[in-house]
Amino acid sequence: MHFFYRTSVLSSFLLLTVTYIQAQQTAADFFNEGVQKSNAKDYPAALQAFTSAIILNPENAPSYYNRALVKISLNDIQGANNDLDQTIDLNSSDANAYLYRGLNRTKQEDFRGAMQDFNRAIELSPADPLLYYQRGLCRMQINYVNSALNDFNKAASLAPNDANILTARANCKMQMNDLKGALTDYSLGLEKSPNKSTALAGRGYARFKLDDFKGAIVDFNKAIELNKDDADLYYRRGLVKTRLAELENALADFDKAVQLNPGHYKAQFSRGFCKSRLGSPKQAITDIDRAIDMGANVSSSKTYYSDFITRSTLPLLGSVVQDRYKVTELSDDRSDAFLVRGVLKNSLGDGKQALQDLNRAVELSPTNAEAYFIRGIVRSSMGDQRGSLIDCNSAIKLNPRHAEAYYLRGIIRYDSGDETNACGDLSRAGELGYAQSYKIITEKCNNNRPTAMR
Repeated sequence: MHFFYRTSVLSSFLLLTVTYIQAQQTAADFFNEGVQKSNAKDYPAALQAFTSAIILNPENAPSYYNRALVKISLNDIQGANNDLDQTIDLNSSDANAYLYRGLNRTKQEDFRGAMQDFNRAIELSPADPLLYYQRGLCRMQINYVNSALNDFNKAASLAPNDANILTARANCKMQMNDLKGALTDYSLGLEKSPNKSTALAGRGYARFKLDDFKGAIVDFNKAIELNKDDADLYYRRGLVKTRLAELENALADFDKAVQLNPGHYKAQFSRGFCKSRLGSPKQAITDIDRAIDMGANVSSSKTYYSDFITRSTLPLLGSVVQDRYKVTELSDDRSDAFLVRGVLKNSLGDGKQALQDLNRAVELSPTNAEAYFIRGIVRSSMGDQRGSLIDCNSAIKLNPRHAEAYYLRGIIRYDSGDETNACGDLSRAGELGYAQSYKIITEKCNNNRPTAMR
């Protein structure tokens, strides 16, 4: 992401004391490094640079804003929102901060919050077509199609050559059953961007609805050339072919749609329909049965709690713990001896004996954050998630920068259903340098709904 906040505000601090100016210069160095790393798409390094800038100068809004952009690139939506909150607290007139927080809230399906952010962004920058466009997309998702159309009209008046805006307005008109109006906008968008596959697909579907089957086939053929892995394109072209009585060709398209997306129940049903007309009633029933069952068999995304914890904590039980301990001089209280022996016993599968050693390590060194953390890992692996959570809390209290403890606590919280705090912990872990957390954030913390961005 290459859109960065203006850094001119830094000049206002130049009248501070010499010592503070030096700190500012150091913070500025980290800030500039973060910009460079972001431009190079080295997002973990950029994250660390912006974090260092914030530590040295916690009152600088651009550092939080740019770290938020990096977190968005790492799919850490909640963490990005936290930074955008801070940006807005420090600079309430930044329209872009409201824009990106609105986009993030849309992804999280917080549409009311997103609308408030887009409204505020528009108040601050009323001539920006992107803001009306994004608010229109948000309104479309909550089925406020009339209001969305007003936004797209405003955006189009400000940017009449923007194919994205024209295509979005066409999609809105399709929902309003204004097929001819949609067809006009799709065509306008394609004049500006002839290879825009979404506009081709939209126009093809509008033509299908208007019984222009040959024109629809032409549009879907070109859209598929541009995007060969889109199951919906094959499905809709198959629909057109059924209207043209090309059932075998339609069947091939439905087969391809199901191959690309086995959960596409509409394609399953249409394939069954074609098979019934082509003399294969048993196969047709099988497909239609699947289409009916697909909606009934949707399961919770957190069905396998134990499997999730096991998979997610394997890096902690492996390299993080094993690599951390090297040969060191033993302390007089021998707590490290119990700690290391506990780690070794656990690696040999003797969790109960390991836990006894780790309990002893904590007794001998009650201010050692690492002892609580490792005991927390072992407790989690033995199914004692409550005890593990308590140990994580203790580790973090003793060492607020213990990245792995935040990670483990985040995993346990997510497993228990506390998703908001879990994702906050995972974000903090990533912020402190534990990159594994971003894999979990991507899988669990975001509703990855496609949203246009700058």
